[in-house]
Amino acid sequence: MTTMLRGARGARYAVLFHVLVLPLVPGVAQAGEDSAPSLQKALGNPEGLTVEGHVRARYEAIDNQFRPGRARSSDALLLRSDLQVTYDAGPVQVGGEITDSRAYGGGEGSSLGTTEVNALAVTQAYVAFDFGKALGEGTSAHLQVGRFTMDMGSRRLVARNRFRNTINAFTGFRADWTGKGGEAVSAFYTMPVRRLPSDRDGILGNHVHADSQGFDQTFWGAFARTPIGLGGAALEGYFYALDEDDTPSRATRNRHLRTAGARLSRTSTPGRLDFDVEGAYQFGNIRNSTAPGARKRDVSAYFAHAEVGYRFAGGWSPRVALELDLVSGDKREGSYSRFDTLFGARRFEFGPTSLYGALGRANIRSVGALVQASPGKRLTLAAMGRANWADSLEDSFSSTGVSDAEGNAGRFAGYQLEARAGYWLVPRVLEVDIGGAVLFRGDFLRNASGANGWGDTLYGYTSATVHF
Repeated sequence: MTTMLRGARGARYAVLFHVLVLPLVPGVAQAGEDSAPSLQKALGNPEGLTVEGHVRARYEAIDNQFRPGRARSSDALLLRSDLQVTYDAGPVQVGGEITDSRAYGGGEGSSLGTTEVNALAVTQAYVAFDFGKALGEGTSAHLQVGRFTMDMGSRRLVARNRFRNTINAFTGFRADWTGKGGEAVSAFYTMPVRRLPSDRDGILGNHVHADSQGFDQTFWGAFARTPIGLGGAALEGYFYALDEDDTPSRATRNRHLRTAGARLSRTSTPGRLDFDVEGAYQFGNIRNSTAPGARKRDVSAYFAHAEVGYRFAGGWSPRVALELDLVSGDKREGSYSRFDTLFGARRFEFGPTSLYGALGRANIRSVGALVQASPGKRLTLAAMGRANWADSLEDSFSSTGVSDAEGNAGRFAGYQLEARAGYWLVPRVLEVDIGGAVLFRGDFLRNASGANGWGDTLYGYTSATVHF
């Protein structure tokens, strides 16, 4: 405990340095967007070499925790330090990234896990080959081999995490082709990187342990995108496959999942409607638990998202949007129907994750309204409200872990309200972010046999990020 307190105190000093001292350094506080200092410039902008990174400190707290079996209140200081180095030698590029994700505080009763802690991790280490227009005039082709991160399409199923303190990484290969008309095709075969340590002592102690991967868990698939007109609209299609099996040291649910989906979207532009419609069907098989003799079930699950928005021209450029999400939950009999969001991100639609993260793409029916605005180049504002129901009364609601053994708690889970603001104190150098969420519990989260009986959940965070 003494060691943890000392670590937390040292981390807080680091935050104070970055927030209070760095902006006062001559040349930093006065830096404009084009003259912002960077490590790249300090190194003399060496030809072919790119060096960049960031240090982020975020303090967050939660009260009236919704997760069963956790402390009613907890807080933590999360630090993420990231350094990326890339050397471009023309047709060959070599890249690497080190990410150090740590948490101080929290304690045994918190929900801290491998999504918050992954000390001194090799996030990327790859070689990439640029084949130029070898596959046709006006086209480009790339091949990446090694360990890397991925964003695919909407990022709902495959994403490089941004708000979350740790980052998804994959080891394998990825091939990309882009056509002269904006068409794009990607194919990949990877082994997802397992963040270690995963034991409670290792996580709370920020122990350094090399991450691992193996052919006992593979993730592969393909993604395609093509413009279709309609003022910048695009159509996407994808197929993802996740296969995992037990090893002598690791028990799994033996997920063998196939996910096929499509998306039609148009980006937000001032003065016109934008839209985003996506749906996916998931099939395969899974065991009921990690026990070796657990029953194997066929999978039949789905998710659907629909969104329509409008961005007003001029002024603060405000955007308003309505969203609808339908994601299947499991039932005790028949096929397994709880949707698996694979390696997707959810913060941009379902609110903050980390110590919070009540909502996600599993067993949920949700309607939401979003408002965004940019009063200035440095400031962004957003607020969102959601009404939420359980899709299946027999499954745990979304990402809360709350379930009802009898299935009689009622379908309505509650309202979530969130707000956030981001401001560049020093453009391209120092960014601050503040936000919070309130989960007003409905019948399901109040009356379910697995509910803890506490009041509405309150969550808040503030962060500072130094880019270099």
